[in-house]
Amino acid sequence: MSRKSPQVQAPRSSRRKPPGELTASGRGQSPAVDLGRTARRLRETQNLTLADVAARADISSAMLSRLETGRVSPSLETIVALSQALGVTTSMLMQRVGADDGGAQLIKAGEGLEIVRSGTRRGHTYHLLAAQRGPRKVFEPFLVTLNDKSEVFPGFQHPGIEFIHLLTGVIHYRHGRHTYLLNPGDTLTFRGDVAHGPERLEKVPIRMLSIIIYTDPDD
Repeated sequence: MSRKSPQVQAPRSSRRKPPGELTASGRGQSPAVDLGRTARRLRETQNLTLADVAARADISSAMLSRLETGRVSPSLETIVALSQALGVTTSMLMQRVGADDGGAQLIKAGEGLEIVRSGTRRGHTYHLLAAQRGPRKVFEPFLVTLNDKSEVFPGFQHPGIEFIHLLTGVIHYRHGRHTYLLNPGDTLTFRGDVAHGPERLEKVPIRMLSIIIYTDPDD
């Protein structure tokens, strides 16, 4: 009587992964973790949900969540689709992959990510001047350009402290119940959780540097 040959189970490392995706290695800081953190920061900066970006990139929200936490290494096709969904180049999405943590970050003129803030129209642009590193958002620097004198601005509110420095133009800027006249070279610092925003554009074009510093609630 013949004996059946014993079944041999393939080693765990050789089992097949989902097409196009590989499980990220847990050794050290993997490229998948670097890419995932950048993707999450870009998504949160634009106030987009996981579902928003997943739908644009034609992937599932669960897959995007695993990608952002570095649990999977995306395929090239997924990286391209994700960068398009976030409105950035693939090089910007991958800028932190393999980067030296002690290095500086350079954003060339005109290459800052354009952010669309709720309630604003054309002629009012925010360009992000630095992609935040690390697990917690610490600050956001913007170059703000205003061109339409007839635009009515909503009252913005956000956590932290905001610092604005007027480069060109003349603007009446409101904060709470007060309005301040700013000329080139003037600065204004205020709490972000109090409603604020441009009251009247006196002279355009207006360009100003806006830096939002996110304070720790435990500080």
